[in-house]
Amino acid sequence: MERLRILVVDDESRMRKLVSDFLVKQEYEVLEAKDGEEALDIFFKQKDIALLILDVMMPKMDGWEVCREIRAYSKVPIIMLTAKGNEHDELQGFELGVDEYITKPFSPKILVARVEAILRRTNLLASEEAMEAGGIELNKSAHRVLIDGVDVELSYKEFELLAYFIENKGLALSREKILNNVWNYDYFGDARTIDTHVKKLRSKLGKKGELIKTIWGMGYKFEVNE
Repeated sequence: MERLRILVVDDESRMRKLVSDFLVKQEYEVLEAKDGEEALDIFFKQKDIALLILDVMMPKMDGWEVCREIRAYSKVPIIMLTAKGNEHDELQGFELGVDEYITKPFSPKILVARVEAILRRTNLLASEEAMEAGGIELNKSAHRVLIDGVDVELSYKEFELLAYFIENKGLALSREKILNNVWNYDYFGDARTIDTHVKKLRSKLGKKGELIKTIWGMGYKFEVNE
Protein backbone atom coordinates (compact mmCIF):
# COMPACT_ATOMS: atom_id res chain seq x y z
CA MET A 1 0.00 0.00 0.00
CA GLU A 2 1.37 3.41 -0.96
CA ARG A 3 2.36 5.56 1.99
CA LEU A 4 0.47 8.80 2.58
CA ARG A 5 2.55 11.91 2.03
CA ILE A 6 2.67 14.69 4.66
CA LEU A 7 4.29 18.10 4.22
CA VAL A 8 5.90 19.55 7.38
CA VAL A 9 6.58 23.30 7.18
CA ASP A 10 8.65 25.04 9.87
CA ASP A 11 11.66 27.37 9.78
CA GLU A 12 13.26 25.51 12.71
CA SER A 13 15.13 22.44 11.46
CA ARG A 14 14.99 20.88 14.94
CA MET A 15 11.20 21.08 14.97
CA ARG A 16 10.92 19.67 11.44
CA LYS A 17 13.12 16.71 12.39
CA LEU A 18 11.20 16.04 15.60
CA VAL A 19 7.84 15.95 13.82
CA SER A 20 9.18 14.07 10.80
CA ASP A 21 10.82 11.34 12.88
CA PHE A 22 7.57 10.55 14.67
CA LEU A 23 5.59 10.51 11.42
CA VAL A 24 8.11 8.29 9.62
CA LYS A 25 7.86 5.78 12.48
CA GLN A 26 4.15 5.53 11.66
CA GLU A 27 4.95 4.71 8.03
CA TYR A 28 4.13 8.14 6.55
CA GLU A 29 6.25 9.68 3.81
CA VAL A 30 7.38 13.12 4.95
CA LEU A 31 8.39 16.13 2.87
CA GLU A 32 9.89 19.20 4.56
CA ALA A 33 9.90 22.93 3.80
CA LYS A 34 11.76 25.64 5.72
CA ASP A 35 9.51 28.56 4.74
CA GLY A 36 6.17 29.40 3.16
CA GLU A 37 7.44 29.91 -0.38
CA GLU A 38 9.17 26.53 -0.43
CA ALA A 39 6.02 24.94 1.02
CA LEU A 40 3.86 26.25 -1.83
CA ASP A 41 6.41 25.14 -4.43
CA ILE A 42 6.40 21.60 -3.04
CA PHE A 43 2.63 21.46 -2.57
CA PHE A 44 1.73 22.49 -6.11
CA LYS A 45 4.52 20.41 -7.65
CA GLN A 46 3.63 17.17 -5.82
CA LYS A 47 -0.19 17.39 -6.10
CA ASP A 48 -0.68 14.35 -3.84
CA ILE A 49 -0.05 15.79 -0.37
CA ALA A 50 -2.47 14.12 2.08
CA LEU A 51 -2.00 16.64 4.92
CA LEU A 52 0.02 19.72 5.88
CA ILE A 53 1.56 20.53 9.26
CA LEU A 54 2.15 24.26 9.06
CA ASP A 55 3.97 26.68 11.37
CA VAL A 56 2.65 30.25 11.63
CA MET A 57 5.76 32.39 12.15
CA MET A 58 8.11 31.89 9.20
CA PRO A 59 10.30 34.06 6.95
CA LYS A 60 9.32 35.13 3.41
CA MET A 61 5.70 33.98 3.79
CA ASP A 62 3.97 33.13 7.06
CA GLY A 63 1.56 30.28 7.74
CA TRP A 64 -1.54 32.44 7.32
CA GLU A 65 -0.50 33.41 3.79
CA VAL A 66 0.35 29.81 2.89
CA CYS A 67 -3.04 28.66 4.17
CA ARG A 68 -4.86 31.31 2.10
CA GLU A 69 -3.02 30.29 -1.06
CA ILE A 70 -3.70 26.58 -0.58
CA ARG A 71 -7.35 27.04 0.40
CA ALA A 72 -7.96 28.86 -2.87
CA TYR A 73 -7.26 25.57 -4.67
CA SER A 74 -7.51 22.68 -2.22
CA LYS A 75 -9.37 21.29 0.81
CA VAL A 76 -6.35 19.26 1.96
CA PRO A 77 -6.35 18.99 5.78
CA ILE A 78 -4.11 21.55 7.51
CA ILE A 79 -2.78 21.39 11.07
CA MET A 80 -1.41 24.75 12.25
CA LEU A 81 1.48 24.83 14.70
CA THR A 82 2.09 28.07 16.57
CA ALA A 83 3.57 29.56 19.70
CA LYS A 84 0.59 31.89 19.86
CA GLY A 85 -2.24 30.69 22.05
CA ASN A 86 -4.75 33.51 22.20
CA GLU A 87 -8.33 33.22 21.00
CA HIS A 88 -7.95 35.73 18.15
CA ASP A 89 -5.20 33.72 16.46
CA GLU A 90 -7.09 30.47 16.92
CA LEU A 91 -10.29 31.85 15.41
CA GLN A 92 -8.32 33.40 12.54
CA GLY A 93 -6.91 29.96 11.78
CA PHE A 94 -10.35 28.36 11.67
CA GLU A 95 -11.72 31.22 9.55
CA LEU A 96 -8.99 30.46 7.00
CA GLY A 97 -9.96 26.80 6.93
CA VAL A 98 -7.43 25.29 9.34
CA ASP A 99 -8.56 21.86 10.56
CA GLU A 100 -6.53 21.61 13.76
CA TYR A 101 -4.72 24.25 15.79
CA ILE A 102 -1.89 23.11 18.10
CA THR A 103 0.02 25.46 20.38
CA LYS A 104 3.74 24.94 21.00
CA PRO A 105 5.15 23.26 23.01
CA PHE A 106 3.25 20.09 22.25
CA SER A 107 3.62 16.33 22.50
CA PRO A 108 4.72 14.78 19.17
CA LYS A 109 2.70 11.68 20.07
CA ILE A 110 -0.45 13.79 20.43
CA LEU A 111 0.30 15.48 17.10
CA VAL A 112 0.63 12.10 15.38
CA ALA A 113 -2.64 10.97 16.99
CA ARG A 114 -4.41 13.99 15.55
CA VAL A 115 -2.87 13.40 12.13
CA GLU A 116 -4.12 9.81 12.19
CA ALA A 117 -7.59 10.90 13.35
CA ILE A 118 -7.94 13.33 10.44
CA LEU A 119 -6.70 10.81 7.89
CA ARG A 120 -9.05 8.14 9.24
CA ARG A 121 -11.99 10.47 8.86
CA THR A 122 -11.08 11.19 5.24
CA ASN A 123 -11.09 7.45 4.42
CA LEU A 124 -14.36 6.24 5.97
CA LEU A 125 -15.99 2.91 5.09
CA ALA A 126 -18.12 2.86 1.97
CA SER A 127 -21.07 1.54 3.97
CA GLU A 128 -21.17 4.85 5.84
CA GLU A 129 -20.44 7.11 2.90
CA ALA A 130 -23.89 8.33 1.80
CA MET A 131 -26.64 9.99 3.82
CA GLU A 132 -29.54 12.36 3.23
CA ALA A 133 -31.65 14.56 5.49
CA GLY A 134 -33.90 17.53 4.86
CA GLY A 135 -32.94 17.71 1.19
CA ILE A 136 -29.20 17.71 1.95
CA GLU A 137 -27.21 14.87 0.36
CA LEU A 138 -23.80 14.12 1.89
CA ASN A 139 -21.24 11.61 0.65
CA LYS A 140 -18.32 11.08 3.00
CA SER A 141 -16.18 9.05 0.63
CA ALA A 142 -16.41 11.67 -2.11
CA HIS A 143 -16.36 14.56 0.40
CA ARG A 144 -19.35 16.01 -1.41
CA VAL A 145 -22.49 17.86 -0.35
CA LEU A 146 -25.48 18.50 -2.63
CA ILE A 147 -28.51 20.70 -2.00
CA ASP A 148 -31.23 20.28 -4.62
CA GLY A 149 -28.60 18.70 -6.87
CA VAL A 150 -26.18 21.64 -6.56
CA ASP A 151 -22.69 21.20 -5.06
CA VAL A 152 -21.94 23.12 -1.86
CA GLU A 153 -18.29 23.88 -1.12
CA LEU A 154 -17.44 23.22 2.54
CA SER A 155 -14.15 23.22 4.43
CA TYR A 156 -13.02 19.95 5.98
CA LYS A 157 -14.29 20.85 9.46
CA GLU A 158 -17.58 22.27 8.14
CA PHE A 159 -18.13 18.99 6.26
CA GLU A 160 -17.41 16.91 9.38
CA LEU A 161 -19.71 19.11 11.44
CA LEU A 162 -22.58 18.74 8.96
CA ALA A 163 -22.07 14.96 8.81
CA TYR A 164 -22.23 14.76 12.61
CA PHE A 165 -25.42 16.82 12.68
CA ILE A 166 -27.09 14.62 10.07
CA GLU A 167 -26.01 11.42 11.83
CA ASN A 168 -27.55 12.76 15.04
CA LYS A 169 -30.61 14.52 13.63
CA GLY A 170 -33.28 15.29 16.19
CA LEU A 171 -30.85 15.02 19.11
CA ALA A 172 -29.78 17.91 21.33
CA LEU A 173 -25.99 18.18 21.12
CA SER A 174 -23.90 20.16 23.59
CA ARG A 175 -20.90 22.13 22.37
CA GLU A 176 -18.62 19.84 24.38
CA LYS A 177 -20.10 16.72 22.79
CA ILE A 178 -19.72 18.20 19.31
CA LEU A 179 -16.10 19.12 20.00
CA ASN A 180 -15.23 15.68 21.36
CA ASN A 181 -16.80 13.90 18.39
CA VAL A 182 -16.05 16.18 15.43
CA TRP A 183 -12.58 17.21 16.57
CA ASN A 184 -12.03 13.68 17.86
CA TYR A 185 -9.90 14.59 20.88
CA ASP A 186 -10.29 16.33 24.22
CA TYR A 187 -10.38 19.96 23.18
CA PHE A 188 -8.88 22.43 25.65
CA GLY A 189 -9.72 25.62 23.77
CA ASP A 190 -12.85 27.75 23.84
CA ALA A 191 -16.08 25.93 22.98
CA ARG A 192 -17.16 29.05 21.07
CA THR A 193 -15.07 27.66 18.22
CA ILE A 194 -18.21 25.62 17.48
CA ASP A 195 -20.30 28.79 17.12
CA THR A 196 -17.86 30.14 14.52
CA HIS A 197 -18.11 26.96 12.44
CA VAL A 198 -21.88 26.71 12.75
CA LYS A 199 -22.29 30.32 11.60
CA LYS A 200 -20.22 29.69 8.48
CA LEU A 201 -21.93 26.35 7.82
CA ARG A 202 -25.41 27.89 8.04
CA SER A 203 -24.37 30.61 5.62
CA LYS A 204 -23.09 28.11 3.05
CA LEU A 205 -26.21 25.96 3.34
CA GLY A 206 -28.51 28.90 2.53
CA LYS A 207 -32.12 28.22 3.55
CA LYS A 208 -31.13 24.71 4.65
CA GLY A 209 -29.02 26.35 7.34
CA GLU A 210 -32.27 26.86 9.25
CA LEU A 211 -32.29 23.10 9.95
CA ILE A 212 -29.50 23.72 12.47
CA LYS A 213 -31.34 24.98 15.53
CA THR A 214 -29.64 26.78 18.42
CA ILE A 215 -30.35 25.46 21.90
CA TRP A 216 -29.54 28.47 24.03
CA GLY A 217 -27.08 27.81 26.81
CA MET A 218 -26.32 24.31 25.54
CA GLY A 219 -25.55 23.76 21.88
CA TYR A 220 -27.38 22.76 18.70
CA LYS A 221 -29.89 20.36 17.14
CA PHE A 222 -30.28 19.36 13.49
CA GLU A 223 -34.03 19.17 13.10
CA VAL A 224 -35.92 17.90 10.03
CA ASN A 225 -39.69 17.88 9.72
CA GLU A 226 -40.37 14.47 8.21
